[in-house]
Amino acid sequence: MIKDRKILPVIFLCSLSSLAYQIALTRIFSISLWYHFAFMIVSIAMLGIGASGTVLSLYSRLRDLSYLGMYSLLLGIGISLSYLISNQIHFDPVKLSWETTQLFYICLYYITLSVPFFFFGLIIATAFASFSERAGLIYGADLLGAGIGSIGILSLMTATGPDRVVFILSSIVFMASFVIGNNKVKAVSIVLILFNLSLLLYRPALIETRISPYKGLQVALRYPGAEHMKSYSSPFSRIDVFKSPLVRSAPGLSLIYLEPLPEQIGFSIDGNEIGAIIHGGESDFKAESLRFLKYLPSALPYEMGKRDDVLVLDPKGGLHVLVARHYNSKNIYKVESNPLIVNIIKKDFRDFSGNIYERDTWTGLGRSWLKADRKRFDIIDISLMGTLPSGHFGIAEDYRFTVEAFKEYLRHLKPEGMVCINLFILPPPRVELRILTTIIKAMEEVGIKNYEQQIVALRSWGSICILLKRSPFTFQEIGSIKKFSHSLKFDLIYYPGIKEEESNIYVMMPSNEYFIAFRDLLNPETKNSFMQNYLFDIGPVRDDKPFFHYYLKFKNIREIYKTMGEKWQYFIEEGYILPAVFVQVIFLSLILIVLPAAARRKVNLKFEAEKGKNLSLDLNLLPYFAFLGIGFMFVEISLIQRIILPLENPPYAVATVLTSLLIGSGIGSLLSYRTEGLRSPFVMIVLSFLIIIYSLLLSFISDVIAPHSLPVKMLSVFFVFMPLGFLMGIPFPTGLKMLGERNELLIPWAWAINGCFSVLSPILAIMLAMAIGFTSVLWIGAVMYLLAFVTLWVFRRAIRRT
Repeated sequence: MIKDRKILPVIFLCSLSSLAYQIALTRIFSISLWYHFAFMIVSIAMLGIGASGTVLSLYSRLRDLSYLGMYSLLLGIGISLSYLISNQIHFDPVKLSWETTQLFYICLYYITLSVPFFFFGLIIATAFASFSERAGLIYGADLLGAGIGSIGILSLMTATGPDRVVFILSSIVFMASFVIGNNKVKAVSIVLILFNLSLLLYRPALIETRISPYKGLQVALRYPGAEHMKSYSSPFSRIDVFKSPLVRSAPGLSLIYLEPLPEQIGFSIDGNEIGAIIHGGESDFKAESLRFLKYLPSALPYEMGKRDDVLVLDPKGGLHVLVARHYNSKNIYKVESNPLIVNIIKKDFRDFSGNIYERDTWTGLGRSWLKADRKRFDIIDISLMGTLPSGHFGIAEDYRFTVEAFKEYLRHLKPEGMVCINLFILPPPRVELRILTTIIKAMEEVGIKNYEQQIVALRSWGSICILLKRSPFTFQEIGSIKKFSHSLKFDLIYYPGIKEEESNIYVMMPSNEYFIAFRDLLNPETKNSFMQNYLFDIGPVRDDKPFFHYYLKFKNIREIYKTMGEKWQYFIEEGYILPAVFVQVIFLSLILIVLPAAARRKVNLKFEAEKGKNLSLDLNLLPYFAFLGIGFMFVEISLIQRIILPLENPPYAVATVLTSLLIGSGIGSLLSYRTEGLRSPFVMIVLSFLIIIYSLLLSFISDVIAPHSLPVKMLSVFFVFMPLGFLMGIPFPTGLKMLGERNELLIPWAWAINGCFSVLSPILAIMLAMAIGFTSVLWIGAVMYLLAFVTLWVFRRAIRRT
């Protein structure tokens, strides 16, 4: 028999590696596919964990503690092999529009990547089944390990790429199998650790993350003469620098400009978003080659008058910084959300770029930086453009273009200052119209009534420039706008007092839809009816539902399908892959939940014979574990999404929230093991009300911590959410202990039910958030804990009566 004292450290190490592997997979998915597929990882992990409970329910002999060494060995092998195998599965969402087999590949992804979590589930479920009276200790070791893993993975990914981190995590698990395994397991563990080290040392192509051939980087490198220069990695992005004829960054450049553009070096973010570093170094070269900057739509606010104080948000390769510099702005402030870009340009492309990030440069989310600063600006320059037009996936959050964000921008303008927004034209119109409705709502909320007097828009052959002011555009400014548009052959879309015949002149479109849309949206009498009748959802976006690029109206699917050329790819990009994945997950989860029912009669008859009890009553407790699975995940997913705003990037939000909740839950679980009062069902009532309180205070919490440095923000989030995590760690071991006292053979089934509902919950949480917002999802999570309380209360009363 394995000594009990070895079990807790083994569970700690296995949990640490498994949770860290989940986070590493989110980065790997961001690079190989697209960021929005990362939501699948939590669901995949819980599928494997749920399957382990089902298997242990069907095959009780597998619950022998002597198997723990083998399970941990297989977990380590599973981490390495699942990554290597999934890296060879040619799933690509782009192909979904013409290859139905891609849906099969999604299922294959789920099965392959869930394997290591299956073995992790076997470890935990076996420990629970064998020591249900110590469920608090086991659950505490599990959660504490997961909490440490969720923050430790950031350090690992700072040192190396996520593909190599996989093999480090695998080796940590092999250390656990060495501790608890027999002699054969120990020997194999040592060999496998050495094998992992050799992979890390020699870095064969096999372990490199495969990138979709349809992502921007791969497309650019297929051009003749293209050259990949270098890859850089951080916990929140991978940047590849390259040369390619594809890179020609001059968005919306006037057609009358016929001279060559300066040399440009391309870069991609996570293999997809393409940007360019423009040669802006030598002063004599600059005077000639950078003349093209005056022919861009983004030059408009500078042509209207002197702009001394300029803030450029997310300048990326620095095009809009060069525009401001070209017009001799005195103070050019830059806030870039991706620190890695700033580091790369400052270190390796300092002279080439003209040292654009030498001074007055900060990293982080622009609106958070503004909240901490009292400066006012002549121009706040915001660009939605890279080097190439590209769509956005509807289920990716974006806090830069919400009502709350535009209110922050408006508050930091000088009296005659303006916000300048540039974006590519991606027909049919929807991005620019949602920006407009969001701006209008922000203006209304800051007290601007005549907003139609304070907005201007024009378009080139491929881009749109929108200007907004805190004060009405003057007669002189409107004259400058007309002169600029006429001289560069740009088409006016809207200015106060525009007539239809003044638009759609130089780059004519079949219908003057941009003019009509802007005119109707900026008219208070027609705004609401236009939004209601428009093909796409273009309503204003708020922080609670930050899915700016989600435009679908379910009732208009048939018309949208026709408008998008009868291609299903658009619906996949807009997030409708979620329901498809959800259906698959429901099917798999139902199988895993129902299978143990086949063994129910056998289990009941056995216990009735041995104990002389009617144990059908015990089955009434199983829904309790379903409610806990849904509640925990709804709260976790919602808090992660809402905390992305102050922490400014998803990986930090995931790591910090998980660390706080899991360590807090681990402490709660450990204390509940020794303190009987904490095992009261009424703890869930307190927890439910606490969740509601947090949901009401999240915006305030976000505003308070946003202005501070990243370490301070992460520590603040950690301590703010720990009390919630403390209570969330109590109900599960409490239920397991009670079930173990009645019928320990049902523990694996309870584990399976909890895991399977945890599989469904992340996907369901995102789908609900798109419709009703994350605050409402938090409230539903609170309701789940109330239902768990009712289930446990009724169960305990039924036991007393019997």
